[in-house]
Amino acid sequence: MAALRSAVYALVFYPATFVLVTGCFVASLFGSKPVRSVVHAWTDFYHAFVRLLGTRVAVEGKIPSGSYLIAVKHQSMFETLEMMRIARTPIVVIKRELSRMPGFGWATRRYGVIPVDREAGAKGLREMLGAAKDAVSTGRPVLIYPEGTRVRPGETPPLQAGFAGLYKALGMPVVPVAMDSGRLWGPNLPKGSGTVRFLIGEPIPAGLKRDEIETRVHAAINALELAP
Repeated sequence: MAALRSAVYALVFYPATFVLVTGCFVASLFGSKPVRSVVHAWTDFYHAFVRLLGTRVAVEGKIPSGSYLIAVKHQSMFETLEMMRIARTPIVVIKRELSRMPGFGWATRRYGVIPVDREAGAKGLREMLGAAKDAVSTGRPVLIYPEGTRVRPGETPPLQAGFAGLYKALGMPVVPVAMDSGRLWGPNLPKGSGTVRFLIGEPIPAGLKRDEIETRVHAAINALELAP
């Protein structure tokens, strides 16, 4: 059954994604709002499609309206699309190379992203912060995966330094989100069936010292990993 689910996933999702990414590029020629509409259609399709394959989503808590820095645990591609639905139109911190891909990169910039170059050190951090300040002037929330990369279930690595810099520069409270998609949605096929949980924590205020904000966010996004 798992093999059948994975075959259906591959046959439907990847061609549909190609069509929708192409749609994003075309929509980007007409402004940012059409791009956001296509992105919403993409994520809504994905949510409905994986549900047909046996994956359910359980969300505990709610993302508040307004300007927040949303910090999310990262275990698979699943949450990168599902969080676009849960947060609804966030500006997303992404790897710089994604924002420079032909076609797709142009569309991401029209949608609203904050590119980050992890290899550029202090220069890359300054560029990220400059882009972030421009982005948040729109009043949209900012979504970041503070671990910097996908991790396996059970792993709780320290947060990347860029998170604390972004938190300090933007002066925004943080909404932490724990989730456990990696149990079902690893990097390869087959995909499992079951329920992916999203646990949205209470907002953490702006203005905390680096050690405190990192400790609190680390604990909150790993709440499902650290639970007995």
